[in-house]
Amino acid sequence: MAITASLKLDDKEYPLPVIVGTEGEKAIDTRQLRAASGYIAFDQGYGNTGSCESQITFLDGDNGILRHRGYPIEQLARYSDYVETAYLIIYGELPNATQRKEFGLRLRKNAAVEMQMQKILEGFPTNASPMAMLSAMVSALPAYYPDLATNNFEKDLKNFDLAAAIAISKIRTMVAMIYRYTHGLPYMFPKQELPFAENFLHMMFSEPYQDYAAAPEVAKALNLVLLLHADHEQNCSTSTVRMVGSSAANLFTSISAGVNALSGPLHGGANVAVMQMLQSIHDEGDDGTRFIAAAKSGSKSNRLMGFGHAVYRNFDPRAKIIGDACDVVLKKLGISDPLLDIAKNLEQAALKDDYFVSRKLYPNVDFYSGIIMRAVGIPMNMFTTMFAIGRAPGYIANWKEVASNPKGRIYRPRQIYVGAQKRDYTTIDHRA
Repeated sequence: MAITASLKLDDKEYPLPVIVGTEGEKAIDTRQLRAASGYIAFDQGYGNTGSCESQITFLDGDNGILRHRGYPIEQLARYSDYVETAYLIIYGELPNATQRKEFGLRLRKNAAVEMQMQKILEGFPTNASPMAMLSAMVSALPAYYPDLATNNFEKDLKNFDLAAAIAISKIRTMVAMIYRYTHGLPYMFPKQELPFAENFLHMMFSEPYQDYAAAPEVAKALNLVLLLHADHEQNCSTSTVRMVGSSAANLFTSISAGVNALSGPLHGGANVAVMQMLQSIHDEGDDGTRFIAAAKSGSKSNRLMGFGHAVYRNFDPRAKIIGDACDVVLKKLGISDPLLDIAKNLEQAALKDDYFVSRKLYPNVDFYSGIIMRAVGIPMNMFTTMFAIGRAPGYIANWKEVASNPKGRIYRPRQIYVGAQKRDYTTIDHRA
């Protein structure tokens, strides 16, 4: 039996359908509210608004649950890898051996970036924002692959497999190119025989006559960082991809918009803020004790970065996974990082202190990801570009849902106008 809610406005009742998701999530369907009553629902920032139905990712922030296509993130992190998880997110099922091989081959064959596109990168100052450079290069892809980016859903979906592989593989190559360009180093051509993470490390750190050989633990940790960022439900940048895609914009253009949204410090720059916080504590000769005390006192200058989350009201399930990986990497590389010691002190204090426990300020994935990337040799200004590599499968899968929905419509939020009321124009001589 269909469930309905009832809304009473101006002494009139309006029945509203109730939508129930497969995990029991409930939503009141207000799509017909304006037509029936003249009212709209107001939800600034869309924090309590369901903008779509999706089969990709389930996130239960109250209970610290994250699943992709039904698979718990803990199992994917333990048994899967980034490429296989990307396939799962995009296509809905784990690949069989043949599908995995074909998908990997498409990624390998489409890793190189065209010579002409290199000129786009070289038109930027070497001190330009890496995210600005990455967005520009991604947005240029439709010009180089017009047959894959027609801005027609039916046509673009026919070439979806190739476009998706190009996006995932080339974004990784572009990030490596940006790093080398900004450091005055020659570009390194991708090697088809290398796995995804190892190939990235090769393109980043190899010398002209000496290839970078990644330690297995390092490659595994980087692979894990990418996997844990592969999708995270309707966050700011993913929702941006869906919104732009709803106009029938092609996959590459929509991803570029997502990259721009990701560049904001409140979204993709969170792990940078964590590293800056840890460095500041270290520079002051503190082990975190004084910082914790100041944060509890309400000092805005001592805000605990990397704790709490816009969605999670419990422990971020990705945090423990990546925290354990961080220990392994630093041990393998023989790095004694004082920032890690501070991070552990902050984590333990926050997990035991009633002030933080009562506010559910648990560590999130950003808390340790920056330390891993710093240990690998990735500079802080490149952290968000790494996030973009990892998030590409989520962007692609969400664009595909929009493009494949025959009942879809262009996203067009409403607003409550609070500006000046109607007034008459006066000539400049008579204006106050």
